[in-house]
Amino acid sequence: MSYGTDVAQEAHDLLCTLARIPAPSHDEGRRAEFVRDWLIGQGLDAEIDDALNVTSSYGVGIIGRIALFSAHTDVVFPDTVPLPLVEQDGRIQAPGVGDDTANLVCLLLAYRELLRRIRTGELKRRRAVMIAANSCEEGLGNLDGMKALFARVGRRIETFVSLDGYAPHVVTRPVGSHRWRISCDTPGGHSYAKFGSPNAIERLSAFICAFYQLERPDEEPVTVNVGRIEGGTTVNSIAQHAEALIEYRSVSEACLATMRERVERLVEQSAAENVRFALELIGERPGEGPIDPVRQNALMKACEQAVVETLGEQVQWGPSSTDANVPFSLGIPATTVGAIRGAGAHTREEWVDVASLAPGVDCALALMERLVCA
Repeated sequence: MSYGTDVAQEAHDLLCTLARIPAPSHDEGRRAEFVRDWLIGQGLDAEIDDALNVTSSYGVGIIGRIALFSAHTDVVFPDTVPLPLVEQDGRIQAPGVGDDTANLVCLLLAYRELLRRIRTGELKRRRAVMIAANSCEEGLGNLDGMKALFARVGRRIETFVSLDGYAPHVVTRPVGSHRWRISCDTPGGHSYAKFGSPNAIERLSAFICAFYQLERPDEEPVTVNVGRIEGGTTVNSIAQHAEALIEYRSVSEACLATMRERVERLVEQSAAENVRFALELIGERPGEGPIDPVRQNALMKACEQAVVETLGEQVQWGPSSTDANVPFSLGIPATTVGAIRGAGAHTREEWVDVASLAPGVDCALALMERLVCA
């Protein structure tokens, strides 16, 4: 039994309120307080931990194993003032509205309905349930919110589903990553009088070319990227300092470890007289751990059934980097499901289809029923 259109207006109004609340990674306190107060206003327990995760649970003290559902509160944009929101032609447009605010709305409304049905006897619970409106999923948030949550309760989590992205995508494997700041320093000097002295920009550029040419492990696909480069002062100065942000990604922890060794060795090899390199790890997302394929396949089947039943679409399977990386790395069956329709993630023009909100709530509710009560 679904919510149907009964929840459509409430989902719309809740999204319009939440989407305006700024929530850059590591600064999600305003949204966290709103979500906590909303849950308490619905008669549900809620608390904010030191990592700015909002959690609510039911039956945790009675049943040992927990089904955990989450959606992240942070957005990729640094705004600390109310975010702009426009509604027209059946769409709500705002920075971060789909990634991940609309999925968060689905999480909250589905959780409230799940507990109502359990308390009235419509459903019989066989697992404890917890939800998390978690912090720090985006960018250099480094999954810090989810890492903190699993450090606290991870041993009791039996299965995990995050709501993130667009329907009907379901994550099959986690894409892990290491992000680094690589810097180069030289004495510098006048571009004519000191010509021939090492130039930090040139030496860093040579490092970047070598980085792209590194032999990559072939057990699983590995990607590399340089996302930003800066340095130097003026056109007639030999640059004294330059730095870049680099990353490599893979689903395999072993491949990530191999790439780390090779990048660190490349840094050592790139140093020379009057040329100093430094490497700083600025972000780390874990890859895949020792997952039980039987339990993982059962979770995938439940997700497929929920998506098809509520959204009427066939699942689009694929690897991705999400909050599910953390439980994946710990060997806990996990996935991420997109519950709503929209486009433009990580742009200020991102939009959500208003008509997809109620089915999205139904999808989240169907997942919860299967994993908590079935």
